[in-house]
Amino acid sequence: MLNNFLLKQKLTAFLKEDLEFGDASLTPLPDHVIEGTFIAKADGIVCGLQVISAVYHLLGGAEVELLISEGEKVAKKTELARVKGSAAVLLSGERVILNLLQHMSGIATKTAQAVQLLADPTIKIVDTRKTMPGLRMFEKAAVRAGGGFNHRMGLTHGIMLKDNHLALAGSVGKAIDLAKQSVGPMTRVEVEVETLSELQEAIKHHADVIMFDNQKPATIKQWQKLVPAGILTEASGGIDLANIAQYQGCGVDFISLGTLTNAVEPLDISFLVNGAIKAK
Repeated sequence: MLNNFLLKQKLTAFLKEDLEFGDASLTPLPDHVIEGTFIAKADGIVCGLQVISAVYHLLGGAEVELLISEGEKVAKKTELARVKGSAAVLLSGERVILNLLQHMSGIATKTAQAVQLLADPTIKIVDTRKTMPGLRMFEKAAVRAGGGFNHRMGLTHGIMLKDNHLALAGSVGKAIDLAKQSVGPMTRVEVEVETLSELQEAIKHHADVIMFDNQKPATIKQWQKLVPAGILTEASGGIDLANIAQYQGCGVDFISLGTLTNAVEPLDISFLVNGAIKAK
C-alpha cells in the first residue's frame, strides 16, 4: 500500500509534466463517456494498481473495477482492471498510469524471480538505495509486492558504514565506535567488510549488522561461523539472478540486490478502449 498523501503529491507532479497545457491529441475529438481495460501482455507479478484510481481521481474521476489483487501473478492477456469515464480523463491519464504500472510490475516480477531462484526461506531478499530519484516509494513498494523486503528507505533510516566512511574514521573499529556514540537505541549500525581482519574488528566493536561485500559463497559460509548470535549478516555485491542460487544456505540473514531496481525490464501492459483494435 502506497502512502496516499505522498502518492497524490507524486502523481500531481507527473501529470503536470505530461499534460502541461492539456492533451493536444484529444482537442479535436469528441469527449464522451468511454470504457477501457488494462491488460497484461506478458506473464508476471502486477504491482501499482492503486495508481489507476489515484490518477483518475486527480483528473476528475472515473469508475475503476480492479479484476486482480496487488502482487498477484498473472498470465499474458489477463485483464487487470476495467475503467469507465470521460474520454479526456481516461486517455490523458493513460500514459502516467502505464509507465508506473509497467515499471513497478517489472520490479515485482524480478524480485519474485530472485526469491524463487534463491529458494532459501531463511534468507530475505532486500533492495538497496539504488532507486531512480523521485521513484523510491514506488520501487520499494514493488519489491515488497514481489516477495522481497526493504533495506533502508533513506539515509536517516539506519547507519551503513562503507569504504568512504571507514576511510574518514580511520578504521572499522573507530567508525563503529563513533557511530554508536551518535545514535539512539533504535538505530542499527551496519558496517561493510572485505577482509577477515575487518570482520574480526567489526565483531570486536559490536556492529549490529555486518555486510560481507563482494564475497564468494564459500567465503561467506566460513565467515558466518565466526559471527556471534545477535549480529545480523548481509551478503551484497556481485550477486544477481544469474548466480543467486549459489548463495542458498550460505547462512546470512539477508541478501541485498541493487539489480532489483537499477536494471529493470518493465512488464508489458496496455490500455485499450472498448472497440479499439490492437495488432497482436
